[in-house]
Amino acid sequence: MSGFDLWWWVILPYAAMVVFVVGHVWRWRYDQFGWTSRSTQLQERRLLKWGAPLFHYSTFAAIAGHVIGILIPRSFTEWLGIPERAYTLFSGIAGSVAAIGVLIGAGILIFRRMGVPRVRATTSAVDYLALVLLGIISLLGIYLTLGVQEFGDGYDYRTTVSVWFRSLFAGSPDYQAIGDAPVMYQVHATAAWMIFAVWPFSRLVHAWSYPLWYLWRPYVVYRDRRAGPPSEPGTGGRRWRRIGVRY
Repeated sequence: MSGFDLWWWVILPYAAMVVFVVGHVWRWRYDQFGWTSRSTQLQERRLLKWGAPLFHYSTFAAIAGHVIGILIPRSFTEWLGIPERAYTLFSGIAGSVAAIGVLIGAGILIFRRMGVPRVRATTSAVDYLALVLLGIISLLGIYLTLGVQEFGDGYDYRTTVSVWFRSLFAGSPDYQAIGDAPVMYQVHATAAWMIFAVWPFSRLVHAWSYPLWYLWRPYVVYRDRRAGPPSEPGTGGRRWRRIGVRY
């Protein structure tokens, strides 16, 4: 194993995972008031109305697709009776739709961040870095899905990238597997680890803030209350009340 392989495919992923976990713990302990999406809805609403839902829903779909394609081994889908061609076709179409949605949504949000002065004033350098990394990941995802899988020669990443990724969590990194993958797959994986390292220090931390307490909180009862005259005389209109005098 060369020094490059050791650093890029073993040390970097583990370092990103450590920064991801320790960074979240540090952020929660010392910056709870900053643990927020820092919403800029009051500064601009029209672009946010279209960009935010498209970006978030497409991201959820992309994450689900990566879980199926990366974490679940090929032997398991074959055991379920799913043909490899059907899996490839479904992952190609669904992955392309999700990647295009992420790219368009991120593009709208980036344009909003840079084009609206009031929104730009609330954006940090780390937030820009996170958006750029997300854009790189989305562009590479579209290229690998459409340019390689659908309209190219095709590549079975489940025998290389997936094996390497699962081996990291097994404690025995198979660096040779990712080393045999095409360069664009390697760049895609590297950008993914970089976004994991940046995550705790950006506004992406709001992804873990689920309002689960809404499921068991008591109902809020709203009652109509009409204005009426005060019950105590001498306190309405322009009358003066002498302090200490009983009515």
